[in-house]
This record gives sequence, C-alpha cells and structure tokens, in this order.
Amino acid sequence: MSKPTHNPYTSLVPKQGVKLTPKHYAYLKISEGCDHRCTFCIIPSMRGDLESRSITQVLDEAKRLAEAGVKELLVVSQDTSAYSMDLKRQEGGVKTAFWNGMPIKNDLMTLCKQLGKLGIWVRLHYVYPYPHVDDLIPLMADGTLLPYLDIPLQHASPKILKAMKRPGSIDRTLERIKQWREICPDLTLRSTFIVGFPGETEEDFQLLLDFLKEAQLDRVGCFKFSPVEGAPATEMADQVPEDVKEERFHRFMQLQQEISANRLKQKIGKTLDVLVDEIDEEGIIGRSKADAPEVDGLVYVDNLSGINVKVGDVIKVTITNSDEYDLWGSC
Repeated sequence: MSKPTHNPYTSLVPKQGVKLTPKHYAYLKISEGCDHRCTFCIIPSMRGDLESRSITQVLDEAKRLAEAGVKELLVVSQDTSAYSMDLKRQEGGVKTAFWNGMPIKNDLMTLCKQLGKLGIWVRLHYVYPYPHVDDLIPLMADGTLLPYLDIPLQHASPKILKAMKRPGSIDRTLERIKQWREICPDLTLRSTFIVGFPGETEEDFQLLLDFLKEAQLDRVGCFKFSPVEGAPATEMADQVPEDVKEERFHRFMQLQQEISANRLKQKIGKTLDVLVDEIDEEGIIGRSKADAPEVDGLVYVDNLSGINVKVGDVIKVTITNSDEYDLWGSC
C-alpha cells in the first residue's frame, strides 16, 4: 500500500473540521441558497436556488462534531424547512440514502430524527412556515429536538406580506401557533419582522402590533426596512420615511419587551436545564433550551452548592429572577 499523500492544507485539520464557534456548540449547515423570491432579499441572486447537502453528508458531520465534544447543534440554512426538496426534483428523485449501512429517507423529518439520536441538543433555525413544519412539533415535545422554533414571519398585514411575496394567512399562523403550544407546552417561538416596508400604512403596522399581542412570541427580532441594491422592494413606490420607520421600530420593540418580560417572569420558581457557556469569578453564564447563542437571552447562575462545573455541561438551575431578556438562578 502506498504512503498517503501529505496535504499541507488539510493534514492538520482535526476530524471534526475547523469551526469558529466555542467547542461546545456548532452550526450545522444543511443547504445553501433559496427557492423563494422575497422582494426584500437578494440571497437567490447571490447564492442561487436551493441546493441541499445529502443526508449522509450532514449526518457524518454531525456525528463527528458530537464525537469531538459538541453539546449543541444549531441547524441552519437559508430555508431549513425546504431541505431535500431540490433533491426530489432531480431526475429520478433522490428519495433514499444510506446511513450506518441502512437505507433512510432523504428528508427533513428523517434528518431531525437521526440528529436526535446523537444525545445532544439540536436546535432548528430559519424555518419557513410550510405545512409540514407541523410534523416537527411532536419531535420537540418528546425531546428529539429542542422545543424551539425560529420561524421568520416578517409581518402580519396580508397586504404587506403579499408585497413581500411571503405567506399571507396570519389567522392560520395564529391557529397553528395555538396548536403547536397544545402539543408542546414548553415550545419557544422566535421570529423576525420588518417595519417600514414600502407601502406600510399605520393600519398595516397596527395589524402587526395586534399580531404580537395575540401570538405572545417568546423571542423577537425587528429590523427597519433598508433598501438593498438588486432587491425588488428597493424600487417599490410608497417608500416609508426614515423617521416613521424609527418611530414604528421603537413602538414595536417596546411592546415586545413587555411581552418578553411577562413570559420570562412565568419561569421564576421553575428548574431549567442550562448549558454552561462561560464560568467567571461571579458565577456561571449559560443558556436554557429557549435560548440560542448570540441572538437570545442568557441565564446567570450562582453556584450556591459549589458543584464542579465546566463549559459544555448541562446543569439544573432554579430560576429566581428575570427581566426583558435574561434569567437569574442558582444551582
């Protein structure tokens, strides 16, 4: 047998690959590109249409990461819920693959079930509200996936959603949210919205505020519409003045902060699983299952029991206080 060729660019790369996140969590990209043509977005022109990785590639990477000590996988793409749809459209349709010597379906449901067998936290991001997303909620209820759904809704006005080329049935969205919470009471819902989109009137904005009050989302991000070269919305009529965008942004955030504070207050007295991110002289900083890194809140923990803790451990924390974004507790 010939001696393996030394490659100076890859020979020193660890088996789990090179990643820029802390050792205990990692982003797992399952596809690139997007088939949607949202009018505020230029991703398809930059990255092309949806191109999914094979389920075997994804699971191989996930297994390597878990074996290397990763405790949380953050599943990402431009459109996570569309995973494998492009493969099925190819000639012949790539409907099955092989994993651990067994045939498996090449779809999102199967991917999530297999990731759940790794024994680590699995969190889904950027989930477009397709009907089949409903099928994922039982996997969150039974612990296969974290009870966390990041689903960018963007607006609540049917008129604005149509202009954005987004799904427009907000009543159906509210109905689904109610059903999801009945199936998985611990479900955390994160979403993002755009205010000041071209043509947005005060009436449209009020519909958005009304939706926030009704939906009671746990985590919300808000962006003021900003023109992007190449995006159709940039050329639309009825551009909203900057001062109006700013005023609506602050009204939106004030309302959502009140909602978030009330929802976090309900966790006082409960004992939560917390993944340790950092340890300093003041105590432990971590995240609950409801908190994705970098975008959500933190849990600040007093180690009153003096237990030995290291980064990446999952500990039990009793919550004693909260504010609009973060929790405090002790172990």
